[in-house]
Amino acid sequence: MLTKAQFSRLRALRDKKAREAEGLYVVENPKVVAELLAAGVRFSELYATPAWPGSPPVAGAHALAITPVTADEMARISHFPTPSAVFAVGRIERPALPATGLGRGLTLALDGIQDPGNVGTLLRVADWFAFDRVVLSADCADLFSQKVINASMGSFARVRTFTVDLPAVLASAGAPVLGCDLGGDDVHALPTLPDAVVVIGSEGRGLSPEVRACVGRFVTIPRYGGAESLNAGVAAAIVCDNLRRQSGR
Repeated sequence: MLTKAQFSRLRALRDKKAREAEGLYVVENPKVVAELLAAGVRFSELYATPAWPGSPPVAGAHALAITPVTADEMARISHFPTPSAVFAVGRIERPALPATGLGRGLTLALDGIQDPGNVGTLLRVADWFAFDRVVLSADCADLFSQKVINASMGSFARVRTFTVDLPAVLASAGAPVLGCDLGGDDVHALPTLPDAVVVIGSEGRGLSPEVRACVGRFVTIPRYGGAESLNAGVAAAIVCDNLRRQSGR
């Protein structure tokens, strides 16, 4: 049985300040936990009810002792109204951007994307198109929130992510910086760019003035119908697809 202190500590991790103080994040979605384990994530703690069928083989494969809990205990530690059968705790790691920066390969840059679902979706987009890295401005949604991790599925573990001073990093990118903007050039007319940075702004605000000043070329997706705009994830996917096909890699 879990102790009162354990209940309190695990529940507290729903708050960003507590996660940062402890250096821990939580994942409760069984499918996402399985995806992350398959991607090589080694959780520091794993709690499961008998209803989690993946627990025995996972425990053996990753040499992680599972703490069995009852459905009632899981409900008390869960961060959601409907508790999962598994509650995984991982350690937050924030690697520094390598000295090579953004000069080689393809980078997806997120400027002030505050919707966690969009951040997670954008990680999946970068994973799908095998971008080399994703860089996020400090005012993006918390990368280690459950909403971001769940929306990203296993991409959270497969994509190299860095939280940076985005204008400063873009100013010294060493590769063409493409900003997504309704007033930009047709993305289908882009030349071949083996190295490039694609910058996506928030749906409400677009690119910030500081980031706009670092953009070398603005691009847009031609509109044929009457929709006012595209979701950030959809727009990024179209631009990344075009860039990946043009790069020839």
